[in-house]
Amino acid sequence: MSKTITIDGLAVPFQEGQTIMDAALVSGVYIPHLCHNPEFKPHGSCKLCTVNVNGRNVASCTMPAVEGQQVLSDIAELNADRLALTQMLFVEGNHLCPACEKTGNCQLQAVAYYLGMMSPHYNHFYPQREADASHPDVMLDRNRCIYCELCVRASREVDGKNVFGLSGRGIKTLLVVNSASGLLGDTDLAVTDKAAHVCPTGAILIKRHGYAVPIGQRVFDHITIKEVQTGGSDE
Repeated sequence: MSKTITIDGLAVPFQEGQTIMDAALVSGVYIPHLCHNPEFKPHGSCKLCTVNVNGRNVASCTMPAVEGQQVLSDIAELNADRLALTQMLFVEGNHLCPACEKTGNCQLQAVAYYLGMMSPHYNHFYPQREADASHPDVMLDRNRCIYCELCVRASREVDGKNVFGLSGRGIKTLLVVNSASGLLGDTDLAVTDKAAHVCPTGAILIKRHGYAVPIGQRVFDHITIKEVQTGGSDE
């Protein structure tokens, strides 16, 4: 007999070793997130996936599923927190969707739509961060980085290269690359590397592919991020 947890009143089966997030996605239950990828070790940095477990708020991507857990996720309090976090991500960087070639394929944008974000609410920081076009096939635009570390983990855990890392703290945090010059073009990143394809925003872009699919015909132009990540409907 399989073990179960309860998420928003729904019985969700899980296997030993799965997190709440793992169990939820397998069962078609969407918990908003930006830093989670089932191919990498759980990280818990974006905090969008915070749920309430037996009265305590925890990150669902790092919290192991345990028999009998009562999990609340899709509730007003948590969704308000998720919306505020998403709005903060927008104003902390330069996320100008109409001018971004990732629009329609951007997970940050899709999460914002899912949460009903109509405006950034907070004042924009408009940080000045250097873009790096030195690599022949990959563009690095630090203005759009949300520090999810997906590229960091992909490079380390899948590609075995450690191309990316984070430097600094707080508002001074920057995505850096592993080269003496500090340029992406002087690293051993290949366009086929996993790290070149996991960015949820437009911080890492493959050159000469930005508009291969016209705006209006991209993934999130037609279906929600919930449908994409759970394989189900948006109901």
